[in-house]
Amino acid sequence: MPPTTPLTIQQLFDDNREALELGWFAGFSGSERLISGDAASAADQVGHLNLIHPGRIQVFGHQEIEYYKNLRVQSRDYQTHELMAGEPPALIIAQGLETPIDIMAGCDEKNIPLFSTPLPAAQVIDYLRVYLSKKLAQHITMHGVFMDVLGVGVLITGESGLGKSELGLELISRSHGLVADDAVEFSRIAPNMIEGRCPKLLQNLLEVRGLGLLNIKTIFGETAVRRKMRLKLIVHLVRRGVLEDHMDRLPFESQTEDVLGLPVRKVIVPVAAGRNIAVLLEAAVRNTILQLRGIDTLEQFMERQRKAMSED
Repeated sequence: MPPTTPLTIQQLFDDNREALELGWFAGFSGSERLISGDAASAADQVGHLNLIHPGRIQVFGHQEIEYYKNLRVQSRDYQTHELMAGEPPALIIAQGLETPIDIMAGCDEKNIPLFSTPLPAAQVIDYLRVYLSKKLAQHITMHGVFMDVLGVGVLITGESGLGKSELGLELISRSHGLVADDAVEFSRIAPNMIEGRCPKLLQNLLEVRGLGLLNIKTIFGETAVRRKMRLKLIVHLVRRGVLEDHMDRLPFESQTEDVLGLPVRKVIVPVAAGRNIAVLLEAAVRNTILQLRGIDTLEQFMERQRKAMSED
């Protein structure tokens, strides 16, 4: 699985300074502290003050500050020591609350960045979790045509010359949407979610042999393109003769392909003269939607066959 790019506290501050109205008040030498983890664990990287999870960004809201102020001096010193000993990547004081002096001093001593924001703690946490899930996401670029077919993100793959782009164009003419042609950037943005986008250089473009580059948005309108989609199905095109001796007419196991550590449903479609691949792909998508709803046509057929055999 491709490694994630390390994220520094300085980068987090720069990226979110305006949106969260952040101020930096202590621990200036800790700008290169790293936030560890990936998109799947983004929710664990930031949260309300909790000493059980010392390695995450700790956010102080009204309740945390009140609790801290009401502690006895000895308990407060202990809590501060434990907080700083955990060396969190940063501390954030929300709602424009006044920062306790000993926390500010501890941040300077341990080089732990201390931020302040006028926004509520819960809003800050939700915003940063979304930010971190995108920043820490694992990425991969795959070759193919990525489409929105009936609300399902479908990646069309196959060797050059099989007509992937022509198939994409036919699907667009059937009111489906183009996400990306040729190169598709996929990111794992959640434990069970892969999102695909088009590189900026290729946005809205589809290359078709004999026609060259087509601007799909200009030709078909805004409804013919999509900014992003979640990957749910891979349709792999092959020459009919290649798999005739190796492919089952009724596959007994669903095929999958590993993408960024997640299994993605895969359908192999032989390409031959006279076959309407667009109709076959739409049928594959409809079948995938049924499978996602727990309806397995092949299993139902096998059950029907078992009952017929038992009645004989």
